[in-house]
Amino acid sequence: MRRGVFTSANIDEGTVVEESPVVVMSKEERKLLDQTLLHDYIFEWGEGKNQCCMALGYVAVYNHSYQSNCEYEMDFHREMIIVKAVHFIKAGEELFVNYNGEWDNAKPVWFEAK
Repeated sequence: MRRGVFTSANIDEGTVVEESPVVVMSKEERKLLDQTLLHDYIFEWGEGKNQCCMALGYVAVYNHSYQSNCEYEMDFHREMIIVKAVHFIKAGEELFVNYNGEWDNAKPVWFEAK
């Protein structure tokens, strides 16, 4: 089964699509998570990226694209990940984020760099 996030309505550029609370975990907990299937669903977290988090909501199931139509921002203070549209998206389209963190970053992501 292929997972993903799709829109049922048009979305204008700059629109906040989702504000997802996160569960923040320590560096030690990250080592344990890296040994599980959750490894592919967690995000580096914190100014020094010395923590990780699991996003609640749909954030963990957005698929990757190097030409994504959305971007995400980390709000460390509020412990949220905010997803915004980077351009107009038509109803019925899939919403993509770039797993590199910047919507137009073409650096190979971890699962393609192997």
